[in-house]
Amino acid sequence: MAKELLKGNVAAAEAACRAGMNFFAGYPITPSTEILEYLSHRLPELGRTFIQGENEIASINMVMGAAACGGRCLTASSGPGISLKASGYSYAAENCLPFVVINVQRWGCGLGSLLSGQSDYFRDVKGGGHGDFHHIVYAPTDIQELVDMTYNAFDIAEKYRCGVTILSEALLGQMMESVELPPFKEREVPLDWGIDGTGKVGLKLTPPPKRSGDYFARREPAYIEIEETLQQWDAVETADAEHVIVAFGLPSRVCRDAVKTLRAEGIKAGLIVPKTLYPYPFDAFKALPEGVKSFLSVETNHIGMMVEDVALASRKAKQFAPVYCMNYGPGIPRTTEVCAYVKNIIAGTVKERF
Repeated sequence: MAKELLKGNVAAAEAACRAGMNFFAGYPITPSTEILEYLSHRLPELGRTFIQGENEIASINMVMGAAACGGRCLTASSGPGISLKASGYSYAAENCLPFVVINVQRWGCGLGSLLSGQSDYFRDVKGGGHGDFHHIVYAPTDIQELVDMTYNAFDIAEKYRCGVTILSEALLGQMMESVELPPFKEREVPLDWGIDGTGKVGLKLTPPPKRSGDYFARREPAYIEIEETLQQWDAVETADAEHVIVAFGLPSRVCRDAVKTLRAEGIKAGLIVPKTLYPYPFDAFKALPEGVKSFLSVETNHIGMMVEDVALASRKAKQFAPVYCMNYGPGIPRTTEVCAYVKNIIAGTVKERF
């Protein structure tokens, strides 16, 4: 198919339509609003349902209702809007309701700012609401991956009966790139659990007869399979790497250039790019050579978040090199800044995090 020049938010919204998404509920918030704006006319064109809820809480509850009826459901928001959905996430998890959410991340706490960052890692990767549950979390690095991950997310959500988060970023949503859109598709296997209005079909396996803690007992096999089979990552120049950079999303694009630059200067740098943040790609670290001298997590947030998973992954892989964190933002670091940080690590002028 021919490629098109599209803004990230618009491309993701169209990819969802082509994946068979037939219900959207959301509320406008920068920098995700174009998703809602685009779907407000695109879904009616396709004979599907678009609702702008009165707020984010109402929107996620509408998504739960439509998902319970077997709808392919999407919502989208940013920062504080996602936080308002947290209680709905948890109730959806208890009832094993599948849906997809696109979080176009903004920088900072509270209302934060409209600038780009990766400030939502802890919340979105570690659950997203109260209780014991996971969303599967994808981290696209460019608009083509944003399209492909959104397109496949609905099948994954329905297979595992859980929420799927596409962890986008403000700059990724606002920038434009050439992308190839996938074809329209329908659900391949009919659902056998969505409420059909007759009282005879609906919500098999959920909710439990009593709130006795059996939720996790029935979810655990799914989480085990997810963690064993859905890990995704890219590895760049890691076969002989002595200094391993780890970055997801837009910063990983800069880190690819940093690896090339460092290699040209005789420094054996490598890069791991997680494409899934849950499940985290622990297997990528197991494939590293012995003798890695340092790990560097490059993140666009203030306190360093993914660095904790980098440390855990390296230890699980029996790599005991020090782990550092380059916090940057808002925005995206320059190649020269990443290279300088690695050189400071080698010089011993940077304090390790783990």
